[in-house]
Amino acid sequence: MNSHRKITQGLPQFPESLWRDTTDLPAFPKLTEDISTDVAVVGGGITGITTAYLLSKAGYKVTLLEAGEILSGTTGFTSAKISAQHGLIYHHLLKHFGAENARLYYQSNNEAMNWILNTAEELEVSCGMKREAAYLYADAEDHKTLKQLEEEYQAYEQLGLPGEWLDNVSIPLMASGAIKLPGQARFHPLQYLKALLKVILEKGGVIYEHTMMADKVEKNDTLTLFTEKNDYRITCRYAVSASHFPFYDGGALYFSRLHAERSYCLAIQPETDFEGGMYLSASEPTRSLRAVEWEGRNLVIVGGENHKTGQGICTIGHYENLELFAGHLLGIKSIPYRWSAQDLTTLDKVPYIGKISGNEEIYIATGFRKWGMTNGTLSAQIIADQIQRKDNPYTELYDPSRFKAGASLKSFIVQNANVAKELVAGKVEIVHKKTSDLKADEGAVVFHDGKRVGAYKDPEGKLHLIDRTCTHMGCECEWNDGDRSWDCPCHGSRFSFDGEVLEGPASVPLTKLYE
Repeated sequence: MNSHRKITQGLPQFPESLWRDTTDLPAFPKLTEDISTDVAVVGGGITGITTAYLLSKAGYKVTLLEAGEILSGTTGFTSAKISAQHGLIYHHLLKHFGAENARLYYQSNNEAMNWILNTAEELEVSCGMKREAAYLYADAEDHKTLKQLEEEYQAYEQLGLPGEWLDNVSIPLMASGAIKLPGQARFHPLQYLKALLKVILEKGGVIYEHTMMADKVEKNDTLTLFTEKNDYRITCRYAVSASHFPFYDGGALYFSRLHAERSYCLAIQPETDFEGGMYLSASEPTRSLRAVEWEGRNLVIVGGENHKTGQGICTIGHYENLELFAGHLLGIKSIPYRWSAQDLTTLDKVPYIGKISGNEEIYIATGFRKWGMTNGTLSAQIIADQIQRKDNPYTELYDPSRFKAGASLKSFIVQNANVAKELVAGKVEIVHKKTSDLKADEGAVVFHDGKRVGAYKDPEGKLHLIDRTCTHMGCECEWNDGDRSWDCPCHGSRFSFDGEVLEGPASVPLTKLYE
């Protein structure tokens, strides 16, 4: 690596997604009355929009409801790789699901990828779509991960997947081996999904923003959903939860069967040319690379630094680690954007997609494990088929009610033991900082009026105090300095600096406190 490269350039002060900043999205009203529809789709990301698109085209009256703004969740903050290469997954699937199901996983995601490419072409969308190979690599000297990567390639060979083994890669990564999967793709996800929104509206679909759903459903001949605080009713034949944590889980306790992780991205203008390809390290800490075009310049999206939500120490440090990695690898002229995303993982690493139970017309899609472009599209296809009573070959594999004991039981115990630890730790935390110690644009847990509270002093010097007890199950939220948010370490709920809900499963804001 060239020692004369500029290693650091300076991070943007505030996080901002390249995708959202470069897409002029339409605005939609808040729901302010009772309504009736055929299908209520809750969640305005790739899953919800694609589901609404498919069912609108099939002649259903569809209503799409989003708690915030359309595409303001994970889809707006993705790295936007369209691929069936999902890290170290196929050896795991062979071991716990068998060869037939492992092939179905690849086949379903590969079909979803091709559906996205074909749909973009059909709608004549200019969304930076480009076919590229994906590479999964092990860091040099990481012998344990190299062995896992070799096992993964053996799974490719056993399943007949079109992967190739490489002893090294052509870009200057210190890699000891890699699996190349040709014919994958990258794109601008919001420009693509904006075109799907246009079709939904043309087909008579209705979209509402800033409409938070309550976790209550009345079931008679039809379903009745309720907005938060039971203000308004949505009567429908079918309900689809495409909102990460299901807004309604029918007693299935999905919050105990999913865990939330945050990951980080920088969009850098490199000093040296990046030849392309989509790279992901199998080693920890995770590193991800892909190119993107922006204002006539070639940028590289550098991602990684995964950690459980609310359990990242000094979250701005995760951005700084990516900056150092990118600087050493490519050099940095500028960093126009930085952002982070939240993803959910199931106990057995396979998403939950489909009917919540056999006799209810409520459908869920969640647990995409950072691969939402294909898994979100696949979810829409499975759910649209189920609503239309069409057979789908992938229904059983992704059935939300499954429980694979070998793959799930240990994860369930470890995951919920971690939740219990975090629940206790937040209640006994020793705090020395006071509100007077905070600088402008700084947040922290402070000791105020005899108790621990959350505090943030904005750039104008105004103090915002909140009770940091998560409104979902009572864990204590931690300050995320990288994104100016309060993050729950138990189940991944996130709140703004003044307590408004950013991510579920919580649906009620944190309590505001006053001096």
